[in-house]
Amino acid sequence: MQYSGILPKVPDFRNSHSLLAATNLSGRGFYQERAMLCLGRLRRALCTFLVLMSASALASASATLLLEEPYGKLGFFTATGHAAVYLSGVCAETPLVLRPCAPGELGAVISRYDGVGGHDWVAIPLIPYLYAVERPDDIPLFADPKMAAFLRDQYRRKYLEAVAPDLTDGGTPGGNWYELVGSAYDRAAYAFEIETTSTQDEAFIREYNSSPNRSHFHLSYRNCADFAKDVINFYYPKSLHRSVIADVGITTPKQMAKTLIKFSRRHPQLQFSRFVIPQVPGSMARSSAVHGVVESFLKSKKYIVPSVVVSPIFAGCVAAVYVGTGAGRFDPARQALVFNAQRALEPPLGGEDRRSYQSELNHLALNPLVTDPASALNGVRAVKWGHLLRHAVPDFDAQGHPVLRIQVGEEEVSIGVAASNIFSNEKSGQFAQQLLEARLHAELRRGSPPKASESDITRDWNLLQKAMNGSEVEVAARNRRPQQPGSQARSERAWNQP
Repeated sequence: MQYSGILPKVPDFRNSHSLLAATNLSGRGFYQERAMLCLGRLRRALCTFLVLMSASALASASATLLLEEPYGKLGFFTATGHAAVYLSGVCAETPLVLRPCAPGELGAVISRYDGVGGHDWVAIPLIPYLYAVERPDDIPLFADPKMAAFLRDQYRRKYLEAVAPDLTDGGTPGGNWYELVGSAYDRAAYAFEIETTSTQDEAFIREYNSSPNRSHFHLSYRNCADFAKDVINFYYPKSLHRSVIADVGITTPKQMAKTLIKFSRRHPQLQFSRFVIPQVPGSMARSSAVHGVVESFLKSKKYIVPSVVVSPIFAGCVAAVYVGTGAGRFDPARQALVFNAQRALEPPLGGEDRRSYQSELNHLALNPLVTDPASALNGVRAVKWGHLLRHAVPDFDAQGHPVLRIQVGEEEVSIGVAASNIFSNEKSGQFAQQLLEARLHAELRRGSPPKASESDITRDWNLLQKAMNGSEVEVAARNRRPQQPGSQARSERAWNQP
C-alpha cells in the first residue's frame, strides 16, 4: 500500500506525506510557548486553534534532534538512550541515498546504528521509523511484541532487503535492523526542533550522498549521539558538544538535547519547538527515563551502592559532579507538546481532565450494562485482554490494514487493531471494546512523559462508545462520559471523529 501522490521515480521506497498544510513540524509547533501557557480547560480550544493556524502559516525546513528513552536489557545497564535526527526537508530515495523532499512529504529520520549491513547511517521515512507502517491510519491502537515484530518484518521485506536481507531459508535475520522501524513501540522520544533552510538541506544531501557510508561504530566516541552531533553541527557549526565532566567525555543523547536548547536561546531568531512522541500503548515494556553517564551511575543502585561501600570518597565525587553540572535539573518533557501522526502538535492532557477520564473509565468497566447480554461473545470479556493477545496471530486484511486473528471456539475472528479497520468486522465488537479500554488505561497513566493529548483521549473515548454496540450499552456509556467545560464542542471537531 502507498500514499496517493507518491513520486513515480521512487517506486521501491515510500516517504510519508503530511496530512497538514506545513511540510515540517516546526510550523506545527511554532506557538508552543503560547499553547503551554493556556493549559486551562477554558482556553484549550483557543490554544489548539493557534497551533493549527501555525501549521498553515509556516512551511520552512527543520532539523529535529530525537532523544529516545532506553528500554529492555540495554536500558538496565545504561540509561543514556538513543539519538537520531529527523530532517523535514530531506527524504530517502533509498535507505542509503538522500534527496530533497517533494511538497507534502514529511522527510526522513537518519541515525547511526551498530551492525546494520555494515553501514554507518540509514535513512527511514518518519512514519515507518516511528510505527513500521506507511499510513498513519494503520498505526495500531494497541501493540504487543508479536504485532510490532510482524509489522517491522513486513516493512523490512518490502523496503529494507538492501540493509537487512532475508536468511538463506527466507527467514527473518537477527541483528539490530529492527531499530530502523517501529521505534515508538519500544520507547517514547523527546523532540527538539530547530529551523533550517532548503539550501542547508541541499548541502547536507550532497555531502552525505558523496561520502563513504561504512560503519565504524564505537560506543565511546562514534556512537549514535556523536552522529546526531555531527548532523546538527553540519547545519549550525559548533552548536552541539559533549560534556567532559558530566559524561566523562562520552557523547550522550541527553547532553546533545541540552546543548541544542542552549544554542536556540542564543539564537532566538531561529524557530525552536519541543514535543514528545509517546510510546504506543500496548503490552510491551515501557521505556525508562534517559540519563547522562554520571547521572546514570548515581541513580543506579547496582552501581552506586557498591561504590559507597568500597570507596565513599569516589561516591561523593560522583554526587558532587551530578549536583555541580545540574544533570538532574534538565527535564526533556518540560513545556513539550504531544505529537500525533494524524493531527497537529497539541498540549498534553491536563491533570484534572486525566483524573476525570480515569474515574469514568473505572466506572465504565464495572457497569454490568457494558457487557451486551445479546452478544455471542458475552463470555469473552471476562478473559484478560493480555491472554487474548498471547493466542492472537498478527496479519493484514484484504486492504492491507493490520489485524489480529483470534480463535473463538471453532471460529476465527479477525480484529482490526487500527483506527482504519477496528470496526470492519461486526463480530469483533467485544474485542474492540477490550482493546480500546486497554489503550485508554495506558494513555491515562500518570507520570512523565505525557501519554496523550486531549483530542487523543476524546477520539478513543468516542471509539469505545461505538464499540459497545447496543442502545442500552451506548446510552449507559454516554451518560457516564466525562463532561467538562467545552467538552461537547471539542468532541464535535472533525479531527476528533473516528
